[in-house]
Formats: sequence, C-alpha cells, structure tokens
Amino acid sequence: MAKPAVPGPLLTARRVAEIQPFEVMDVLSRAQALEAQGRRVIHMEIGEPDFTAPGPVVEAGVRALRDGTTAYTATLGLPALREAIAKHYQEKFKTSVHPDRVAVTAGASGGLLTAAALYVDPGDEVLVPDPGYPGYRHFVRAFEGVARAIPVGAAENFQPKLDMVRAAWGARTKGLILGSPSNPTGTLIDTAELHRIATYIAEKGGVLLVDEIYQGLVYGEEPRFSPYTALGLPGEVVIVNSFSKYFCMTGWRLGWVVLPPRAVRAFEKLGQHLFISAPTAAQHAAVAAFSHDSTSILEARRREFERRRDFLVPELRKAGLSVPAEPGGAFYVYADCGRDSKAFARGLLESEGVAATPGVDFGANQTQRYVRFAYTRSMADIEEAARGIARFCR
Repeated sequence: MAKPAVPGPLLTARRVAEIQPFEVMDVLSRAQALEAQGRRVIHMEIGEPDFTAPGPVVEAGVRALRDGTTAYTATLGLPALREAIAKHYQEKFKTSVHPDRVAVTAGASGGLLTAAALYVDPGDEVLVPDPGYPGYRHFVRAFEGVARAIPVGAAENFQPKLDMVRAAWGARTKGLILGSPSNPTGTLIDTAELHRIATYIAEKGGVLLVDEIYQGLVYGEEPRFSPYTALGLPGEVVIVNSFSKYFCMTGWRLGWVVLPPRAVRAFEKLGQHLFISAPTAAQHAAVAAFSHDSTSILEARRREFERRRDFLVPELRKAGLSVPAEPGGAFYVYADCGRDSKAFARGLLESEGVAATPGVDFGANQTQRYVRFAYTRSMADIEEAARGIARFCR
C-alpha cells in the first residue's frame, strides 16, 4: 500500500513569502564556483573587513576560554563590557551615558531585531531610506509592521531630509530607522539635519533608531560629521552599534544598543526570550577592544580603509562609472553603472573575476542602475580589480 504523500513545509506566512533573496549571495556562489575551477576572484561583494580581531582581543578571548568563563551572562551583558562601552562614548564623543542604558546583544542584528520587537506592533509603519540596508525592512516585517520606503538620492547624499520624513509620516507611523555611515552608500547624514529630524519625531511621539555600526569608520575632518553619535538627541532615540566593522570582529557576533532609560527593562525581557545573552567569550574579548593597544591597531586600519577609498573612487570614475555621492565612511562605494546592475555584476565577474553587489539588494529606488563595491581587500587586490573594471567598462 502506497504511503500518503508528505506535505511540503508550511512556510505560508506572508512575511516569509515577501522576503527577496540576496543577489549578492548568487554572486558569491558563482564566485566560489569559479574559484573551484581555478579562477582568481577578487571579492568586493561582501561587507566584511579583511582584517581580523586585534591581538589583544584574541588573547582576551582565548583567556576566557581557558579559564572556563563561558557560562551565560546576564541578558544585558557583562558589567565590565557595558562600563567599557559607556566609557568609550565619554572619551571619544564627550557624551555621557550610564552603563545601565547599554545592552550587549548577539550582533547588531540581534539588537535591531530586539528593538523592532520592542517598538513595532502589527500594522505600525516604520520609515526606512531607499536605498538602505535591507535588514531594516525585514526586521519591521517580522513583527507584522510595514516598512515604508523614503526614496533618497545623490542630491540628498542618500540620506533622508526633514521634509521627506514629514511628508512620509502618517497616522500609523511609529518611527524612522536610518544608518550613518550608510550601507550601501557610505554616506553620512548631516548632524544638524539629524537633529531637526529627531526633534520632529519627538514631537510626533515616535522613535528614532540610528544604526551606527560603521561609526568608527569615518574619513576626513569635516566637523559636522566626525566624531559624532546620535546619543543626546531629543526624544525616544535608540542607538545600535557593533563590534563587527570597525573592531573587525564579524564572526564573534557581538553588538550593543543604547536605550532610553524607560525602555531598558522591556528590552531585557525580550532579550531573555530571543537570545538569552550574547556569546560570553566574545564579551570578555570585547572588553580588550577598547584598550590603547587595540585602538592603535584599529585606527591604523581605519587609515588604510581611507587610503583604499581615496584610490578606488577616482579609478571607478575614470573607468566610466559615476559615483554621485562621495562616501564619507564605512567601506563601500555605491556606483552608477548606467545599465542593469545584475547583468553588470555577472559580466564583471565572468569576464574579469571581480565580484560586486548589484544595487537591487538595497531597495527599489533606481537601485537597478547601481553596484556596490566593498574596499575590504588589500590595496594590491583593489588595484588589480580597478584594472579589470576599466577593461570591462571599455
């Protein structure tokens, strides 16, 4: 007797069905297939530093493992790490924040997800810039909210303006998420404009969530951008940061959130259920990330990223690509290729062995014309990639 057919997986939730696959992962898969065939590929598609954690961080992590200090921590994190983060704000930004407002999370993604759970109810609208980091809209959708895109372009430095926020704000709008420096554009929001936006959102009783995970990677001396944190802005402001980018600790899965005092207990209760606590050995290691020896290493790496940016941007322009907004931070160049970005990325990979991310991963606002290049390779690799891009564009 034939067995009854086994039903397929019950992935019927609309919020799951609406998730679009990342084009960058298709690029990565094809790049890896080419490498398996013996082809050389320069990976400029993945937003991950080519540097690893500084030596003092690694040593602190190893010491924690050897000492057996690997049990769960409190959900909000190790007191020593929360204190180190608060001290970091005081020393670098002259901004006072009590350690009790700091929550250590399982990566910045864990922080963003928990913040979305805290503030988003079914049907709530949250404004997000387009182009922008795709996780923002998916975190909102995960809690049955609606991510409402604000189209931003080169004229606005790919950052929202107050008049845009005001025009998009509706009866169900709960808040705004933005990144500065931004992924994929590397641009920063003007601090005066951000203050105006925060003031407006405070008047509306909403929440402003500022993603500062690339905060340490800011270049140049423009005083309105650097050094700067959105802490201290008026209203309900939540700051998300990470040890992944500036601190070069991507796989350690560690981030932090700075919360309004009244939101800390609710965030803690959600965290207890969503991730219990961040990785313990990583937390012990991260305390050492703020040491003088670590920051000296990290600042040298920041200068190296700046050197790569200063080389790559003019090379892309010489190749015929447009970079309409100068990237002031992070490690990305968002370039207009003047054609279908998916076809451009596929062709560039097949022809020259240079992997880049099609802009369609980052929204719908003219993103089909753009590609994102991550300058997270050695200068020698970037120089080689620039020659290949120029050949391909010819």
